[in-house]
Amino acid sequence: MITRYAMFEGTIKDGQTEAFRAAVLDELLPKWEAFPGARSVRVTFTDEADEGAPSFPLIMEIDYDDREAVTTALNSDARTAGKEATEALLPRFFEGRIHHHITTKAL
Repeated sequence: MITRYAMFEGTIKDGQTEAFRAAVLDELLPKWEAFPGARSVRVTFTDEADEGAPSFPLIMEIDYDDREAVTTALNSDARTAGKEATEALLPRFFEGRIHHHITTKAL
């Protein structure tokens, strides 16, 4: 099992937390769930963090069977649509950067 994480590092604009979360669930999650080969898509919102920790208001995870499935998803029209929707939505609510991490389940 391989999981690809999208780490949204930064901050939500003042007073926009609930609107941001609703927009992610309504507008972005369906796009991410359409990625070919996606076994499971999870969206988590940070409510608390250790003092001094970097701010990750959103972490998105997609599970795939193998690296080939990840490659297929990343090269798909669904991924292009998801990326375009994300880039259109974020400036309304989010200031920061997104980075991705691909992990392999150990057990």
